[in-house]
Amino acid sequence: MLVDVVIPAYNEEEAIHKVIGDIPSIVREIVLVDNNSKDKTIEVAIAAGATVLSEPKQGYGAACLKGINYLAQKENPPQILVFLDGDYADYPEELPLVIEPIVQNRADFVVGSRALGNRAKGALTPQQIYGNKLAALLLKLFFGQKATDLGPFRAINFNSLLALQMKDTNYGWTVEMQIKAAKKGLRYAEVPVNYKARIGVSKVSGTVKGTILASCKILYTLFKHAF
Repeated sequence: MLVDVVIPAYNEEEAIHKVIGDIPSIVREIVLVDNNSKDKTIEVAIAAGATVLSEPKQGYGAACLKGINYLAQKENPPQILVFLDGDYADYPEELPLVIEPIVQNRADFVVGSRALGNRAKGALTPQQIYGNKLAALLLKLFFGQKATDLGPFRAINFNSLLALQMKDTNYGWTVEMQIKAAKKGLRYAEVPVNYKARIGVSKVSGTVKGTILASCKILYTLFKHAF
């Protein structure tokens, strides 16, 4: 099956070569979408072998959408698309485990769950841990999806992804995907993934402003789609 990877990135020059270097060779194309980095993320990613796109509109979701649109226009679009962060907190070599339920036709959409895997001490902040638990509870109550995490390491059947018509351009991206997948009746699965402390400072959980904005947007997205 054709498997491609999209990596949204902002100022990840110290980590991105490690991320790209650890992605298994079963992946056809690694697409890094640079989101206005001020460092050498672009140069390092190109040297590591990634296809690099630029998305001037700031936002995690905007970068992901750019990557999706690029791949959708290819003569041979991927059958499976994997999303992966550029901070090296995930283990890219676990990609075969994340796509396995789709390859075996047991799922359409898979999230690598940090809650089910082993994570290094301090890799997730307390607000991330409790925020994920609350979001998972609301996903189950509102949409019947038995999720444990909103993890960024995820894989989805590409045609199913296009059918979701993703819109969010920032903090609500991951939860929007899980909500729309549940409403569309996609087969959902989670696999345990390991997680370590990221390289550099998080643009979301690393600041009070980022944490508040992300939390509010995730809750807003959940309640908007529920009611």
